[in-house]
Amino acid sequence: MKQLPSLPDYDHCLVNLASSVLKHFGAEYSAPTLSLADTYLAKDYKNVVVLLLDAMGVSILQKHLSPDGLFRSHLAGSYSSVFPPTTVAATTSVLSGKYPDEHAWLGWDCYFPELGKNVTVYTNSDQLIEAGSPFSIEKEARPGDYDCPAVEERRPAAEFHVGFTYTPYENIVSKIINAGGNAFFSSPYAEPNPQDLDAILKRVTDLCREPEKKFIYAYWNEPDSTMHKTGTISKETHEAVTSLEKRIEEFSETLSDTLLFVIADHGHMDSKNLCILDYPEIVKCLVRMPGIEPRALNLFIKDEYKDEFPVLFEKTFGDKFWLVPKEEVIERKLFGLGTEHPKFREKLGDYLAISISDTSLFNTHVEAKLMPGGHAGLTKEELEIPLIAIERK
Repeated sequence: MKQLPSLPDYDHCLVNLASSVLKHFGAEYSAPTLSLADTYLAKDYKNVVVLLLDAMGVSILQKHLSPDGLFRSHLAGSYSSVFPPTTVAATTSVLSGKYPDEHAWLGWDCYFPELGKNVTVYTNSDQLIEAGSPFSIEKEARPGDYDCPAVEERRPAAEFHVGFTYTPYENIVSKIINAGGNAFFSSPYAEPNPQDLDAILKRVTDLCREPEKKFIYAYWNEPDSTMHKTGTISKETHEAVTSLEKRIEEFSETLSDTLLFVIADHGHMDSKNLCILDYPEIVKCLVRMPGIEPRALNLFIKDEYKDEFPVLFEKTFGDKFWLVPKEEVIERKLFGLGTEHPKFREKLGDYLAISISDTSLFNTHVEAKLMPGGHAGLTKEELEIPLIAIERK
């Protein structure tokens, strides 16, 4: 088997953190707990807050923040994201306490065998396809941004939410409530849907002032959003990261009897982007466009190309991607240690192409040109995340 520089540590990962929280509040959990977190939870603060800052990996802290600042001076230690280290898979693991092979929310675009197509699960829409490409409904390519061919209009994937219909899960807040505890969300994606960081933090502050013992899960989409557009070392990213630290420090000073964990779902890296459409000999072998992520692609291969494809892919991308047959993906337990979701194996395709370099492989030219920062591959930058523990007595 091919040896890789980095793999998820599924004994010390986001799922284990979720187990620690669930155990602390008397709710059911299935994976071992994270001892790093257990030490702090044992102090039994009235409020336990988990604030997830998207893509705030250890490498991002090191690139932009002083060792004496709030985040690095309160760094309890580092641990691992899941595979793929990307928002859909990783935040779902935090929210469910399950490994990706259990919850089956594998990435931005997931294949649903029930529908026979890829679905962008968060937006509940059909996968973005470049107009005029081999799998496009719109056969005429149209002018797009930055001289790139345009993508097709977004179409709803179904009249129902595909992800929650075919791959439902019980979230950590619900589990704690059902166990008799108090738990709340403060996120743009959960009622009452605070839409900016100030509103998110205000809700947390207000909840922490209530007398009962409670858990609060909060989420904000920075610095991930900025890094996707500008990379990890841009001026914009530096301003985003430093302002986040300053704002969280101000917020934390308003708290009392509170344990605040600041975490990330994954890290982020600077990517050299390619578009798979520029490799027609690869595309001709595919049943459908790849799904999951540009740094972790599931590849469904036409029967007539089953023998030719792995040789062709290795010749084209072998130094940049690890091409893993489905059977080896399962054997290595790349997506986790849990009891597999019934549809998990059907979502994998025949091969998984995982980036082990700074190269990403997009489905459209527009995305490849507009997203210099990325994640979902197997590098330390993407996998290593911090557990920042801030105690306010």
